[in-house]
Amino acid sequence: MKAVLDACVLFPTVLREILLGVAARGLYQPVWSDRILREWVRATAKLGDVAAMEAEAQATLARLAFPQAMQREQPNIEARLLLPDPNDVHVLAVAISAHADAIITFNAQDFPRPLLTDEGLVRLDPDQLLCQLHSRHPGEVARVVRDVHATAERMLGEVIPLKSLMKRAQLRRLGKALEAGAEGASGPG
Repeated sequence: MKAVLDACVLFPTVLREILLGVAARGLYQPVWSDRILREWVRATAKLGDVAAMEAEAQATLARLAFPQAMQREQPNIEARLLLPDPNDVHVLAVAISAHADAIITFNAQDFPRPLLTDEGLVRLDPDQLLCQLHSRHPGEVARVVRDVHATAERMLGEVIPLKSLMKRAQLRRLGKALEAGAEGASGPG
């Protein structure tokens, strides 16, 4: 599966690390453009100079880790598209040019399903994507989440309940699925 990651899903660190972690394991192929990455860095700049520098470094690492993800902007495709928010047309154009299967975004109202269907695309929020991947590859997704969780605890220097981490990352359904999987794995046997 090829999926365009909208800037809004790259902004939250834990969410980004989980999305890129499962991509690194080959569970889907991420797609983005330079403009999408710049939007992510620009949004992070609102948190201050240090956050902006960290985001720029993370964007560079993402480019290096996933060179096949980069798609050139497509003004010729953009010219024929209409979306409720004209600032999102470039995301749809990248998805079309990459022959992506999905756009991963929190901005449901900006990417109407009928229009996406006409282009052979679906819109998923990150929780939907990750739940789909978890249903097919539960061990792989659980390992990525476990690694990201451990890194977050190490960086903060405190214990963070997985449920809280998943809630903050807006991955409630995936959190419940992981919880159910952990209970099943530790259940009677």
